[in-house]
Amino acid sequence: RRLSRRPAVTLLDVFRQHARLRPRHPLLIFQDLVYTFEDVERLSNRAAWALSRRMGLREGLTVAVLLPNEPAYLWTWLALAKLGCPMACLNCNVRGKALRHALGAASATLLLASDGERGHWG
Repeated sequence: RRLSRRPAVTLLDVFRQHARLRPRHPLLIFQDLVYTFEDVERLSNRAAWALSRRMGLREGLTVAVLLPNEPAYLWTWLALAKLGCPMACLNCNVRGKALRHALGAASATLLLASDGERGHWG
């Protein structure tokens, strides 16, 4: 129903609304760390700034993301959404030929990966 509205209400819109209304409420608990909406808003803004200024990303450029299941995945996704960059989610367990195929199919301008993924392209 929300997507039928014009303009459509996105997950980014919902996140921003919660960040405004409940900035200090927990959004993510990872191991023994708690991230509030305010924390994630700040981290995603910093990531968006860095991706825009340092990497030259702009609206419409696709970014392939190869990150493990960790908090940085959330603010990376939000940062890309804030920039208007489609995100091609790559499974960090895929290697070799399957990974090369996924990268080719994504037609991404940039690949974001964690340090732990360096050298594992097979």
